[in-house]
Amino acid sequence: MSLEPDHAELQAVEPQRKTALVTGTGRLAGIGAGIARQLAADGWDLVLTYWQEYDARMPWGIQPDDVEQLTAELEAIGARVLALPADFQDPQAVDRLMAGIAEQTGTLHGLVLSHAESVDSGVLDTTLESFERHFAVNTRASWQLIAAFARQAADDGGAIVALTSDHTAFNLPYGASKGALDRIVIASARELGPLGITANVLNPGPVDTGWMDGELREELSRRQPGGRLGTPADVAGTVAFLLSPAGRWVSGQLIKADGGFSA
Repeated sequence: MSLEPDHAELQAVEPQRKTALVTGTGRLAGIGAGIARQLAADGWDLVLTYWQEYDARMPWGIQPDDVEQLTAELEAIGARVLALPADFQDPQAVDRLMAGIAEQTGTLHGLVLSHAESVDSGVLDTTLESFERHFAVNTRASWQLIAAFARQAADDGGAIVALTSDHTAFNLPYGASKGALDRIVIASARELGPLGITANVLNPGPVDTGWMDGELREELSRRQPGGRLGTPADVAGTVAFLLSPAGRWVSGQLIKADGGFSA
């Protein structure tokens, strides 16, 4: 008599794959893409969001094939991937996104907020339009995503990680909207904890994803104790830990995983 389990028994003991939503994954060089790679390697299925109209306004411009290339890369690792455009300036975007996710992938167990509106301006030169756009994308939409994530959570809850920044002077609307996001996420840790949901804010320090010129890159590298800037892979490792079972005792924290930049 064979002692080897049959195929049906092997399938029965395989752990069920969980799905995470990662926002801001429109560029292969971005932090969001780095996080998606690590989560896929850890066995997560993924929903990715992107918005190329934002990239079109930034110095790096649209990389038209990046989403398709990232999707193929993650699928080659073994992840099931759903990539959807999402304009988070639109108040209805989150509802449409979550409806699509519910129909196509089911319950989410992880939420990573790595999208951002970030256009430098200060107290005197920030326009009302820019201020409101930053808060719509970085703050309001993030709150909507957190609330929607909590409403669809299963009995075993889930984990939320939002990326933040220390920027303040001369990057006023970005820094202010991220500061508000910090408070929302920390409040979520208390309010959503009874649902089995953890929530943390992660500040990765300066990570060069294409927005630095040579002079700034050199200056910031000198200020790093280790002599190098952070990479998307550095950020991804911390995010993956916070979403993992081993990291679920950490909640309600604003974590600086920045290579000592803020020390």
